[in-house]
Amino acid sequence: MSLDLVPRLGGAQPWKDSEPLECVSVVPEGPNTVSFSFRAPSGAWFDYRPGQFLTLELPVAGGPIHRTYTISSSPSRPLSITLTVRAQSTSIGTRWMLDNLREGVRLRAIGPGGIFVPDVPADRKLLLISAGSGVTPMMAITTYRWDLGGQPDICFVNCARRPSELVFRKRLEHMATRVPSIKLHFVVEQDDPHDAWTGYRGTFNQLMLGLMAPDYLDREVYCCGPEPFMQAVRDMLIGFGFDMDHYHQETFAAPVLTPADAPVLDDVVPSAEALSEVIFAASGQSVPCTEADTILAVSRQAGLNIPSGCTFGVCGTCKTRKISGEVHMVHNGGISDEDIAEGYILACCSHPMGRVEIDA
Repeated sequence: MSLDLVPRLGGAQPWKDSEPLECVSVVPEGPNTVSFSFRAPSGAWFDYRPGQFLTLELPVAGGPIHRTYTISSSPSRPLSITLTVRAQSTSIGTRWMLDNLREGVRLRAIGPGGIFVPDVPADRKLLLISAGSGVTPMMAITTYRWDLGGQPDICFVNCARRPSELVFRKRLEHMATRVPSIKLHFVVEQDDPHDAWTGYRGTFNQLMLGLMAPDYLDREVYCCGPEPFMQAVRDMLIGFGFDMDHYHQETFAAPVLTPADAPVLDDVVPSAEALSEVIFAASGQSVPCTEADTILAVSRQAGLNIPSGCTFGVCGTCKTRKISGEVHMVHNGGISDEDIAEGYILACCSHPMGRVEIDA
């Protein structure tokens, strides 16, 4: 092969989105999940930051549509760019990609853009938490730190329905075997048939987080996944007393181009300054307290005996029925959604938000 045909950066220019991208690789990653790699026909290289996204113009039936995807490759490998996409049952653009996008097809793209990038020193310890296709920016960030060399301190947590849906698992394990400071933790809700799973199982919770990253207070946290998942992660961190100035998230909804576009996170933070009251219906006692107190702590203060065990929202022993009022509860699996819908709470991890009456 002539040296003139070998892709290289010498004399090349950064890619501009006025030039289409050409698909050069299609790699299945899991159920309905595919990585598409692109190069610029001109030989231009790609200048972006790990965690950013591209918007593709997709020629679906009925007219072109625009869909935004996080870049899963790293800017430390600038000759190509990769988007890893997962099609849902309602997908239109992503389903077109899985059914029609092949090597040689060219698409118009806009970008890169986005602010979900690790704007911290290279030696800053990271905690990357993701669910589903939220793993894509985490892969880019981890690959970039790995390519820089040294010993990047990364705690990588990825959650999925089952092991077969853990995208990039083998590539991440390859990196972790060569850089021991990259620690991997996978959580699945259920097993794959006829395949053993020895990792974490269930819903990601505070107990798992404490085991995976005991030094979470010292880390910069980046989170990406469905909004209910990210809300649960925020609740965990707030409950642990984490400084949320060091928390960053990327949403599956509209892309965030500038800090001004970022949604305001109006999370519940129980305050030791806000007064509350718990009424115990069975005894008729009314006990003043603050939002920072738990229902269990207030009951003990009143000399009442609500049965309890772990005191961490796991065992379910302290389950009791809430008659009225609102509580903020961050549990760790000790109560079902059905029980919550029927008005039950776990006293050990429920904070009274104002006046609350319970059946105890």
